[in-house]
Amino acid sequence: MDSQTNNTRCTWAGNDPRMMAYHDQEWGVPVHDDRLLFEFLVLEGAQAGLSWQTILNKRDAYREAFANFEPARVARFDERRVARLLANAGIVRNRLKIESAISNARAVLHIQREVGSFDRFVWGFVGGAPKNNRWTSVQDVPARTAESDALSKALIARGFRFVGSTICYAFMQATGLVNDHLVDCFRHAKVGAT
Repeated sequence: MDSQTNNTRCTWAGNDPRMMAYHDQEWGVPVHDDRLLFEFLVLEGAQAGLSWQTILNKRDAYREAFANFEPARVARFDERRVARLLANAGIVRNRLKIESAISNARAVLHIQREVGSFDRFVWGFVGGAPKNNRWTSVQDVPARTAESDALSKALIARGFRFVGSTICYAFMQATGLVNDHLVDCFRHAKVGAT
């Protein structure tokens, strides 16, 4: 419960102020900005094997380390930059995850040239409009769907890494391609109306 407004929120937000703010202000809100979409794709990939709270606590360090997630800048990172990133305690220091962020930036640029924007590409997997789900329990929420399977397959075919279906579904939830706030959450109707 949000004690200030006495509204129910999704239980995964817990009591951590940063997690609650993320839930209340960002999660599930439709994103149509290529830079922010790329940011979420990198962060969701970095989360693999970790908690979202861990990644959220490192988000500012990630923004600084990865040139505010500007794909054109990240695409130019070289081996010296990778070495600096591997020494950066503010981020997850996993070579495969760091290198995937760089190769994924290059793949985003390719998609932008191919279809005009990364936004147009990813939103095509939900027909250009958010899918508003009506889950009543966190146990009802899937870890992957046919849409996330298709997005994952298409991204992998274009050279992306750390984009399995489960990561893609978390990305879709975060960026509002799907509205997975539970129906009793105060954000469900608000996000569904955007």
